[in-house]
Amino acid sequence: MKRIFAILLSLLLTASLLTACTNQEGLQDGYYTAQVSDFNHGWKEYITILVKGGAIVSVEYNAENASGFIKSWDNAYMQSMLHINGTYPNEYTRYYAGQLLEGQGEGNIDAISGASSSHATFQMLARAVLEQARKGDSSIALVTIAH
Repeated sequence: MKRIFAILLSLLLTASLLTACTNQEGLQDGYYTAQVSDFNHGWKEYITILVKGGAIVSVEYNAENASGFIKSWDNAYMQSMLHINGTYPNEYTRYYAGQLLEGQGEGNIDAISGASSSHATFQMLARAVLEQARKGDSSIALVTIAH
């Protein structure tokens, strides 16, 4: 009986250690944000993720101007960009965010034609926000982008 108890205790301790190691390497629960450090053409892009149970459950990718207005809400900009580039912020921000959510930060994020600059920025922000989530650091990560 003592031997069975010792084996069960050993298995329980081993499982606890494995779980602790996994949590340190995985994503910590909470909200995390990475933001471009400077405005570019009047906008500052950002990603905010929510992690629950070690998994990303929500991703918001967008940009805001100095007054806090969200880029994907700007209908005039949307119409102009759609006619010139064939895409617009409300489309590509959802697409990139969806790919990050689906892949849970693993794998590649495919670019949308006409939004390649935002794709490059998104990838840099995604790396930064995932690093914040791994560390459990809820402060905003500022990312410098060369324009």
